[in-house]
Amino acid sequence: MVSGSRMYAVNQEKLPSVTSILQATQSEEKKASLANWKARVGAAEANRIKNDASSRGTSMHSHLEKYLLGQLNLELLEEEASKSKKMADEIIEQGIKGKLSEIYGTEATLYYPGKYAGTCDACGVYEGQETIIDFKQSNKPKKEEWIEDYYLQLGAYSLAHNVVHNSNITQGIVLLCTVDNLFQDFRIQGVKLEEYQNKFLEKVEQYYHQRNMN
Repeated sequence: MVSGSRMYAVNQEKLPSVTSILQATQSEEKKASLANWKARVGAAEANRIKNDASSRGTSMHSHLEKYLLGQLNLELLEEEASKSKKMADEIIEQGIKGKLSEIYGTEATLYYPGKYAGTCDACGVYEGQETIIDFKQSNKPKKEEWIEDYYLQLGAYSLAHNVVHNSNITQGIVLLCTVDNLFQDFRIQGVKLEEYQNKFLEKVEQYYHQRNMN
């Protein structure tokens, strides 16, 4: 097994997660850039930044999921001032309200038989189109050329949903908020989404090839 792989048990199959596949098939350039950043800030600081981002992301996702399920407890006043809640609110106000007309699922496990599995933040009808939705948080605003992995995730989840549920998802969207409450959205549709579905399948082949070599 490729080290650090997260596996999903689905229908008697053990399938690697989408994020494990992306991690295991990172380009040498990306690995080097990450190593350089760690060397620059130091291991302890790199870990702190990573852990902060992880707990903030978990909290923001939890708030968004409760909102989508209609389970927000408005009495949780001590949470009002939390950074992750403000970020979630920004995504709700600018990216969800009036745009997401139907919700098929939140935090839904999606899988492609025999290949991979993962948890999709939300899927449903977004601005009239069947859509996979991914929520992201970031320390700084993103440029489109930096978010290849986000598009690969959208490709992976839309493909899995279409294969298993015989749906016709033609759009993927990333709804992102920075720690300074700047909202951004990135969307791929049609041919571009298909391109990322195919790119992700190439990563899947690479992952299994590497695993067999080990």
